[in-house]
Amino acid sequence: MTTTRIDTVRGADGPSPPPRAGRNRLVGAALIVLSLAAALSCYFVFTTWLPNDRTLYREYKEAKACPARRVIPRSEDCLRKVTFTVEGTRTTTKNMRATLLGPEPFPRTVVPFGDRGPVLSGLQRGDRVTGTVWRGAIVVVAEGDVRQNSADAPRDEPQMTAAVGTFAGLLAALALMFGAMHLARPRDPGLFTWRPYGKWLLIVTGATCAVVGLSTVWTGLPWLLVPTVCGAVVAGTAWFLHRDLRLGRVGR
Repeated sequence: MTTTRIDTVRGADGPSPPPRAGRNRLVGAALIVLSLAAALSCYFVFTTWLPNDRTLYREYKEAKACPARRVIPRSEDCLRKVTFTVEGTRTTTKNMRATLLGPEPFPRTVVPFGDRGPVLSGLQRGDRVTGTVWRGAIVVVAEGDVRQNSADAPRDEPQMTAAVGTFAGLLAALALMFGAMHLARPRDPGLFTWRPYGKWLLIVTGATCAVVGLSTVWTGLPWLLVPTVCGAVVAGTAWFLHRDLRLGRVGR
């Protein structure tokens, strides 16, 4: 009776059994699927999204002023300045826009903005402004000599787009690595689990891509630095963190 009770208590207080192999195989398969999806996203960003944005910005900067016409078409590849009257504005954090009234084919147009800027914050109902129209969208609003780009204006900010693609690529690599370990060693994937190795790698990857992307935008550095720097930081973090966890220098 005593032996039975001691064994029961020991079983209750002892270490929990290792994760089931079947569950780890399922997790590994899910990570492989996630890796494939992230890799496709990375491919789309660098082969379609980024080149299209750069082409659009180049075409916008090369656009010339439109010739005078009696009938103005809705969309033109040139820059046309049109006089508008302000109907109203919204300057909340989640909704920054101005509603402008103008001649045909722009009788009433809602212009979104990314910030309050020098123009939007000072607009009042009834003010007269000059809008620059390109391909059917108002890309610049000017009041006197003060100008502000709208949210529809093409921007030369490939660094942030590259940061999104880089994050997707690094996520694909991490998911593939963890998924392969779960499939190859379903009974004991070792350190390749969510806590702490996977969790910290994901945090470092996201933070690094965001910081490097924003920094290169603000400093005007070339976008090619984004994948280079982010890849080096994440690879170094993965190596050092794995070494420290294996040696017991970092608590699991």
